[in-house]
Amino acid sequence: MHVLVLGAGQLARMMSLAGAPLNIEISAYDVGSENIVHPLTQAVLGKGLSNAIAQADVITAEFEHIPHDVLDVCEQSGKFYPTADAIKAGGDRRIEKALLDAAKVNNAKHYIINTRHDFEQAIEFVGLPMVLKSALGGYDGKGQWRLKELSQVDAIWSEMEQCIQATDTQAIVAEEFVPFDREVSLVGARSSDGDVVVYPLAENVHINGVLSLSTAINETALQQQAKEMFTAVANELDYVGVLALEFFDVKGALSVNEIAPRVHNSGHWTQQGAETCQFENHLRAVCGMPLGSTEMIRPTTMVNILGEDTLPVEVLAMDSCHIHWYGKDKRPGRKMGHINVCGHDYPKLTDNLAELGRVLDKNAFPVFNG
Repeated sequence: MHVLVLGAGQLARMMSLAGAPLNIEISAYDVGSENIVHPLTQAVLGKGLSNAIAQADVITAEFEHIPHDVLDVCEQSGKFYPTADAIKAGGDRRIEKALLDAAKVNNAKHYIINTRHDFEQAIEFVGLPMVLKSALGGYDGKGQWRLKELSQVDAIWSEMEQCIQATDTQAIVAEEFVPFDREVSLVGARSSDGDVVVYPLAENVHINGVLSLSTAINETALQQQAKEMFTAVANELDYVGVLALEFFDVKGALSVNEIAPRVHNSGHWTQQGAETCQFENHLRAVCGMPLGSTEMIRPTTMVNILGEDTLPVEVLAMDSCHIHWYGKDKRPGRKMGHINVCGHDYPKLTDNLAELGRVLDKNAFPVFNG
């Protein structure tokens, strides 16, 4: 079985590692260069989308921001999973909001802004404070504004207007500010015949808008609520593959913040903490294989490595720590890899995480400050 992944980053890399034991061969299509590359070595294997499609039995994607013409060509081949519409929903907040409303899952009150008049209507409809996000392209805290009082309107509109006018297809989505207690996410998979499996919820910690820490948790009531919402969204999309939903937890009530139609950063803990990791389950789903168990086999936390290409040697000596490098060139803020930290129970996981925090540079890993 040969799977083509649209995108040649770390998620394609980890799919390749997970697919090898199942005899699934992975190649990656670099949307920017149009090269077909090996996801581990980055060696160029060929050129052009048509060649990549011809060589593949199945096509999938590792990120949302793929040109629509590329998605449409892949879908026309009959080999693409989940669907072009699902990927588009993950890459455009307008489509995403319409999807969540169609699936009847709880999400923040919202309004689409194209003009100054729309902005004024959004303020009236949504109310203050509000969060404003670019419909296209914004991620990891980028392309976002916070409107707390009316005195900020002119200054924020000036910046948003530039954003809207940068392309013919851009807009801003205004959302009510949700005073959440914490952020959690659910990663799961749906097969082509409609079977759904989900992993335990992960509690997430963000620093400067970027995920820094993700810990699998065991909370039955919240898990059931999240699974119902996940299933509603996955069924609405007739989804095939791994999907992630990010939630705000407000006193035990969940509200969907975003969806990610792909394997997800907050699911990396499954490599050491679950019976079947998210990367294998995505491949199982898109290749028509039975889905694997999502049972948590031990408490696990994922720590992102941002902008660093080395770690203290002491980390390698810690039995509880598992390092996953992405093979990238060092750049400030770039996701270079992650560390999965495990424990036989949650108190031991807490101890092991604290031990790791004592070894790591607090400037490079600010999540361990305090």
